[in-house]
Amino acid sequence: MPKQPESKILNQTASINRDAYEPVYSQLAGILRQSMAAGLLRPGDQLPSEAQLVERYGVSPMTVRRAINILADQGVVVGEQGRGTFVKPVAMSAATFHLGQFQTLFSDHEHTTVNLLETRIISADERVARKLGVKLGRRTIYMRRLLLSNNEPAFYHREYLIYDPKRPIVEAELEVIALQRLFSGNSESLLKHGNISIDATLLDDEEARLLKAPQPMAAFCFEHLFYDFDNKPVSWGWFIGRADRVRFTTQVGLSLE
Repeated sequence: MPKQPESKILNQTASINRDAYEPVYSQLAGILRQSMAAGLLRPGDQLPSEAQLVERYGVSPMTVRRAINILADQGVVVGEQGRGTFVKPVAMSAATFHLGQFQTLFSDHEHTTVNLLETRIISADERVARKLGVKLGRRTIYMRRLLLSNNEPAFYHREYLIYDPKRPIVEAELEVIALQRLFSGNSESLLKHGNISIDATLLDDEEARLLKAPQPMAAFCFEHLFYDFDNKPVSWGWFIGRADRVRFTTQVGLSLE
């Protein structure tokens, strides 16, 4: 790849602010990211050499290496032995979609309410026993909830929990159990990790009635299986949301924002 003049691949107006609280290596990483976001450094382009960056910004070689390491950790550049460091192409296969809609819903206490529709103790059937890793017929807690945002139905939730007679369930747990803590990132969550899968489905009559949806209506099903710190399943269930009200968004590449 032919070497490009430095003036074409770096923002010449950017400089290091020695009086700033932000570390110099972090500032340099930010300058390089901005050059990528502005299209001055494009996917496949080689970054200026360590010597060029040292001379251009008046920093030490160690500072340059730390800045490059930050960009490598962020997945925006890649080093090639004996060749240099290059801007990584945008990999569509690496795009990830986050469950931000759940986090927003659970963290917005002013506009979100949870209606407990049903709670009862039932014997685990074959499917529930398999999901929770318990014996067939073991007592489990079954719950149905309707999550509303601004008084409009957002998600219908059904869940099965391991029944522990030594641990009474209080009213607050009947409303949100550990879900609020999990999706809001609260460190008090008793859940270690979970598996979440997303499938397309059609609303049945009960779901359509609760979600105020016409039939037929496509929907997304978010199935979850949560584990405690002993790596044992404690909760299995699923959220149902109308397809016309659930969106998945992500960003690929770098933007100027």
